[in-house]
Amino acid sequence: MNAFTTAAAVGSEEPLSPGYDTATKDDAEFNKLFRHGFTTIDDVQMHYVIGGDGPQVMVLLHGWPQSWYEYRPIMPSLLPGRTVIAIDLPGMGDSTGNPPSMTKTVLATYVHKLLNHLGHHENVQVVAHDHGLNVAYSLAAQYRDQVAGLFLMDAALVGKNLKFATLEPMFWHFSFFLQNPLAEELVTGRVETFLTYFFQSVKTAGENVSDDELAEFVRVYSRPQVLHAGFELYRTLTQDEADNTKLQDTPLTIPVHLITQAGLADAFLPPLQDAAPHATSAAVTGAGHFLLHEAPDRVLAEINAFYPNPTP
Repeated sequence: MNAFTTAAAVGSEEPLSPGYDTATKDDAEFNKLFRHGFTTIDDVQMHYVIGGDGPQVMVLLHGWPQSWYEYRPIMPSLLPGRTVIAIDLPGMGDSTGNPPSMTKTVLATYVHKLLNHLGHHENVQVVAHDHGLNVAYSLAAQYRDQVAGLFLMDAALVGKNLKFATLEPMFWHFSFFLQNPLAEELVTGRVETFLTYFFQSVKTAGENVSDDELAEFVRVYSRPQVLHAGFELYRTLTQDEADNTKLQDTPLTIPVHLITQAGLADAFLPPLQDAAPHATSAAVTGAGHFLLHEAPDRVLAEINAFYPNPTP
């Protein structure tokens, strides 16, 4: 029985997030290739998008302030030979419910249990962006038999030699989000204004996110639980640092590759090599943090080079 047959055989629950298909219900290509799924894991209803019937399973983990939808532009091109699963992290996107913590070790455990539920216990290829990088690392470090490799995008791994105290001053929003509950009180009811500014402030090339993409991210972050969970991703980075320091005592031996915007690869690779000594990196010239938006063809090429497409 191949991976897709196993996953497809697992029934989906009725969604608790009523607007989950706002961006896809009129998307003919999406509805031909992918479907939404919902499964409750430890009191959190996890939302995921799945497509393909290939034997190789690839999991996509998003960052902030996005959701599974950040991968929408490249997902059809990933399908040949693969089963592709894009996951909304616990408490985020159209996942519903509050995990006990937004530490990345906890979030990774939810991803691990969801993959087990879908029948994917080993040889999973992971692609992750932004905070998804820390979740992906924790997944691989805690559940080593499940993960075959890590393809990571534009984020730094806190741990032994990269402290949150060093990282925080580099990006204005880190300090802002730590102001609890002030940050949420200021952004609540102004999510569109805030995200419009945020996306514009961090791009370096090309156009900003499209109107459709912005509308989808505004929709999910306008859910009160999601806005809170997103800020908690930052508020738990000090604990992530401590957790990762312990996990790094046993280095990863799987392939690990990091791509970043220009100028950050040299800074972000060494702390990653604390966790995976043989990790490699590459810079994407002319693109900013949102690599999937600004350089989707390059990202796709890098993924397929790192994870050779299994289709003959």
